[in-house]
Amino acid sequence: MAEDEIFRAVGIDFGTVRIGVAVSDDLGMLAHPFETVPAKEPAAAIDRVAEIVTQRKAGVVVLGLPLNMDGSEGPAVKKVRKFKDKLRKALPATVEIVEEDERLTTVSASDKLSDSGHSEKDQGESIDQAAAAEILQTYLDYREPAEDRMDEDFVGGSSRLDDGLDLFYDDERYG
Repeated sequence: MAEDEIFRAVGIDFGTVRIGVAVSDDLGMLAHPFETVPAKEPAAAIDRVAEIVTQRKAGVVVLGLPLNMDGSEGPAVKKVRKFKDKLRKALPATVEIVEEDERLTTVSASDKLSDSGHSEKDQGESIDQAAAAEILQTYLDYREPAEDRMDEDFVGGSSRLDDGLDLFYDDERYG
């Protein structure tokens, strides 16, 4: 694989207790759960996330933005942006940080973990990594500026985060 074909990205599901981290493959096609970083000591968390980004030689960090279901910004967005500002200072200037709508990613991740045999009780820290993978995969699937599609995600009761909802809402049995 030629060096110019490599596209590495890191996805982040920020939380005040734990931070889920996912990484892409070298082609930038698939997201994989990677690590759960403890967030109780913010400086150590920033250092660890920056270390992962550097080790993975990622050019992009995709940070989940916890918008309200109506697309508006609530108090959680301020915490994520504060984290983003601190992370920005810890990363090389060449690394881009993009925000990605994370509505329903934890639900989707939990459903996938349940489908693979993990009960909600057993999901523990893996849910954070899986949510980060959902955030990153959405970005990889639709690699264009997130702000250009955030409002598109919830048109007519459908979401690209779970295309199956289209079938649900379009099915006459469910009104």
